[in-house]
Amino acid sequence: MPNDVSLASYIDHTLLKPEASREQILTVCREAVEYSFKSVCVNPLWASTVRTAVKDSGVLTCSVIGFPLGATTTEAKVFEARGAVADGADEIDMVINIAAARAGEKDVLVEDILAVADAVHEHGAILKVIIETSLLTDEQKVLACEAAVQAGADFVKTSTGFNGGGATVEDVALMRKTVGPDLGVKASGGVRSLEDARAMIDAGATRIGASSGVAIVKGEQGASGY
Repeated sequence: MPNDVSLASYIDHTLLKPEASREQILTVCREAVEYSFKSVCVNPLWASTVRTAVKDSGVLTCSVIGFPLGATTTEAKVFEARGAVADGADEIDMVINIAAARAGEKDVLVEDILAVADAVHEHGAILKVIIETSLLTDEQKVLACEAAVQAGADFVKTSTGFNGGGATVEDVALMRKTVGPDLGVKASGGVRSLEDARAMIDAGATRIGASSGVAIVKGEQGASGY
């Protein structure tokens, strides 16, 4: 378990609300630099803004793809991912084909993830795969995680925070057990306090997605749902 200072390096400081303004994005970037968070995670619209704002700070730029539903074509996800990487994203968080996971169609999941992984890795970025745990049974969660491993993803991630429910200790532990010790596991959605973050890391998370990053590292209670 990291100490409260190094905990900041686990956090993707996140602002994904569709109504977020440029000034709000820049505020998040300033906070990320001040507290040495791992990344700033935003919608693709803001990837280049973040890249410029955090330049030379050590903070990474993270963008989401197929967000928040995952219900678009693989080709569209690949196009979107390439655009975000071209705009400066170091990391891509993509939403899986949730319908395929619920139907048990592992081959469809692998094909979708692999195409995005290839596009992202081609440019040296990493891929996190959002499985949206609140919409899946435990069996489906395992299937989605196995597909992510098979497709060469770098992380599995619990949630978008936009489809009801978020990260739970139980889901993080299940995901860690499924992917093994080497793949990253990102807990996101509902992580609002230092205690929440510690519990997720103890369960196997290696990254925390939160808009309450400042509150977390200060030992306070965040108000945001993500």
